[in-house]
Amino acid sequence: MFKVIQRLVGPASLSMLTFKVYASPKKDSTHKNSMKVDELSLYSVPEGQSKYVEEPRTQLEESISQLRQYCEPYANWCQEMYSQTKPRMQSIVQQGVDSYEYLQNAPPGFFPRLGVIGFAGLVGLLLARGSKIKKLIYPPGFMGLAASIYYPQQAIVFAQVSGEKLYDWSLRGYIVMEDLWKENFQKSGNVKNSPGNK
Repeated sequence: MFKVIQRLVGPASLSMLTFKVYASPKKDSTHKNSMKVDELSLYSVPEGQSKYVEEPRTQLEESISQLRQYCEPYANWCQEMYSQTKPRMQSIVQQGVDSYEYLQNAPPGFFPRLGVIGFAGLVGLLLARGSKIKKLIYPPGFMGLAASIYYPQQAIVFAQVSGEKLYDWSLRGYIVMEDLWKENFQKSGNVKNSPGNK
């Protein structure tokens, strides 16, 4: 058994050793047998230069190219419109989701109040028959009165904000009318006092 182990360990231990081997050409040998890398057939480079030749366009490719050039401004316009309307649409969708969640978890008494406000709008629509101005004023007015009964704080805030806006609009209208009045009055005064009329 010892002999078997000795025979196996000897060659195995020799395989773990590393040796450096230095080779040098003999002084007497000539370089006639040596070859260059280019002379080997495996590394030979084919002679001649390759040239890229573009294939001519077919009629189908030409028509598709013209169609793409024609549609490019419209596609850019659509992308711009999409990028502009996307935030608005997302906000509208979010408002719809919020309204749906609010209606799912509505406070007690919300739906009867909503019914009374809607009924007031229908009464206003029925009373406004025959006149377009009445149809614009009566239904929102009756609905606003019914809503102010149930939600007085919100009605006060709404009245204050809308009153300020109404005052601002009336002030702007007054300024515009004053400017128009002065322009027309000055023009008519200039015509009366012109030297040709004396």
